[in-house]
Amino acid sequence: MWEKSLQDGGYAALGPFRTAFAVGVPALVFHKLGALPNGVKLKSLYVDEGLFSWQMRGLKDGAFLTASLDDWRGFSSPDPARAVLTFDDGSRSVLRHAMKALSVNSFTAIQFIVADAIGGVNRWDVRDRGEAADPLMGAAEIREWLAAGHQIGAHTLTHPRLTEISAPRAKEEIFASKKKLEDTFGVCVRHFCYPYGKWNRLVRDLVEEAGYETAVTLEFGVNSAVPDAFALKRIGARHPSLNFRNLFALCAAGFPLQFFRQRRCGAAR
Repeated sequence: MWEKSLQDGGYAALGPFRTAFAVGVPALVFHKLGALPNGVKLKSLYVDEGLFSWQMRGLKDGAFLTASLDDWRGFSSPDPARAVLTFDDGSRSVLRHAMKALSVNSFTAIQFIVADAIGGVNRWDVRDRGEAADPLMGAAEIREWLAAGHQIGAHTLTHPRLTEISAPRAKEEIFASKKKLEDTFGVCVRHFCYPYGKWNRLVRDLVEEAGYETAVTLEFGVNSAVPDAFALKRIGARHPSLNFRNLFALCAAGFPLQFFRQRRCGAAR
């Protein structure tokens, strides 16, 4: 079903994905929005804010609505056309750059929050990968996100690889992050995101035991006739790689070429 070029390139425009999206409900995953900061290594985690706005407008023009993970039982039918918009980690850049584009298109989204990192930085990337620090939303900013009609989910307490730590610690990360977010923000936290997409049967069962209703992975694909609500698939949204095949497909989809130029200039700074 999936062309390798789609999997390798990630989601940049609706056109190349339209046929695949006709058989299920996609969940798109973003991390950070805006220009590439100095010293950044994980460039694929950043989407230019202009490109994000163009992507949202493309979904709207394609007659897509946004769905909530609350609706996962209805993902067996892609009619009407729907997409779930997810953001991992709680980057402050999402609040700064996504709110307007989501609002003007009447879209809603979910942000997966690292509960012990609220108001801090992505210290797991800084520590483990030497990545540039990215400021995360504070409690007041998360409340602003919620007041705009969006949701939050849990992304553990500290963003560990859950398959590489002890079962008791994994349980604490999964259970305590839900409680902390619910106690802090007064909302029911029903959805979980596996850090780094790492999970196994033990981790999956702990998520269900904690009282979550769904969990999202980084397995590539759309969701149709969902066999397991704790193994929902997602598609990474990113700037496309600059090669002839991508260029041809995206030009046919109306992709604005200035985003290629902006990305290259940003990477060189």
